[in-house]
Amino acid sequence: MTADEVSAEAASAVAQIEVLTKRGCHLCEQMLATSAEVSAEFGLQVTEVDVTDDPELLDRFAEELPVLRIDGAVRDFWRVDPQRLRRLLAGA
Repeated sequence: MTADEVSAEAASAVAQIEVLTKRGCHLCEQMLATSAEVSAEFGLQVTEVDVTDDPELLDRFAEELPVLRIDGAVRDFWRVDPQRLRRLLAGA
């Protein structure tokens, strides 16, 4: 396997972490902060997705915001426990 193939494989193995939020949501701010802090321990970044910009996401998740998704799968909503997130990321 060449160095480029190893790099491509490693890049595809990186967990994609998203926090679905909406403007003015204090729980969203807390989840973003916790997720960013824990993700940084793994060298990962969190992407914020504002559902108010996507009517389909807003309709689907309106009562559960904020929502934590890892690789597209919902893992938590409302609050995220840092220890649980560490376990999830260690297994991703």
